[in-house]
Amino acid sequence: MAQPVLGILTLYLNDNKALEEKSVYAKMTAAGAKMGLSVVVFTPEDVEESSGRVNALIYRADSRTWKRRLIRMPGLIYDRCRIQRSKRFEKLLAFRKKYAHLAFLNRPLRNKWTVYRTLAKVNAFRNHLPATRLYASPSDVTAMLGKHSLLYLKPINGTGGRGILRIEKRKNGTLLLQGRNHDRRIVEPRIVTRTQLSEAIRTWVMRGDRYIVQQGLHIRLPSGRVHDYRMLVQKNGAGEWEVTGCAGRVGPPRSITSNLHGGGTAASMNALLKQWVGSEAKIAQIRQTAEGLGLSVARYLESAFDTLCELALDLAIDRNGRVWLLEVNPKPAREVFIQAGERDVYNRAITRPLEYALWLYRRKRDGSGFADHRSRTPEPAIVGTNSSSLLQEHRGAAAPPSAREENGA
Repeated sequence: MAQPVLGILTLYLNDNKALEEKSVYAKMTAAGAKMGLSVVVFTPEDVEESSGRVNALIYRADSRTWKRRLIRMPGLIYDRCRIQRSKRFEKLLAFRKKYAHLAFLNRPLRNKWTVYRTLAKVNAFRNHLPATRLYASPSDVTAMLGKHSLLYLKPINGTGGRGILRIEKRKNGTLLLQGRNHDRRIVEPRIVTRTQLSEAIRTWVMRGDRYIVQQGLHIRLPSGRVHDYRMLVQKNGAGEWEVTGCAGRVGPPRSITSNLHGGGTAASMNALLKQWVGSEAKIAQIRQTAEGLGLSVARYLESAFDTLCELALDLAIDRNGRVWLLEVNPKPAREVFIQAGERDVYNRAITRPLEYALWLYRRKRDGSGFADHRSRTPEPAIVGTNSSSLLQEHRGAAAPPSAREENGA
């Protein structure tokens, strides 16, 4: 009997057909072969319009080379496409619409603002969310500065720390501006007065992009570097959500973000927390709270939007040990675990989407179908939160905005 085929759907980075995560896809192909799952890689540009066949990239583990082969459209799709400003992204949107009947392991999540509004409807999540508002004009920043000494201005569809501006009130009334431009380069810090702030923000904001203003957290280590934590939550081979791992990230000197692509480094969560809060008992409590939050957020976002198979949560821990959810990323990288020395976690991060794909395939083969394969396991309680009331809030929350408003990664 022929093996099931999983198609990894991605986008070329440029007209030279470069791919961002080719080494990861090679590892997935090799792991899939051992599990009885054929893995191929393709983009919407590789699909023949007339026949619907795919000129897919296939990795040969024995020769460590990639070959092209014309195949039928895979029945299982693992969408790894990130937002681009390109015609390639427009082709992706058309592909998703045309082939919506296929079994996608994951559907697009919405932008930062919509995700924030959706989560903020639940009291148990609200306690973990920094104050956030949609940016319309510099007056939004001014209003937020009346309540918070530190703010971040972020593109609602940005990734990798691009286009983020940090605004901090100083004791003498001036404001310190630091950031990373839209090419991810660190911008030299500058000090402005209140009257100069509006023009500085207008200069920063790119035309055509939308932004949020978010309460900042004081998370600089004694070294002066910012740090946070990347938690990966994935579905397993039984279709249930699990925390795969969580690692710390430390930004480079002068950086306002900790992203690895921006020069950050990784460390184990426990090692970083030991520097930050010290107490082993407190570390254990923080981890328990963070993992409960991660699982609850994943289940809720899936119920609010559509099928998901993995999410990365960017978390911050303040000096009091409070867990804050900064962002949710639906197309997470895995390298943070390798860099943190956690190879077992990295390997699980590679294989779990494959295990989940096989679970989906068996459901179809056994007659369960693909109609709704969203996880239905009970919600865990976030520490300090009543789980039954959390579930009730989930069910009663208003529906999120129409997908027509969103670009979705």
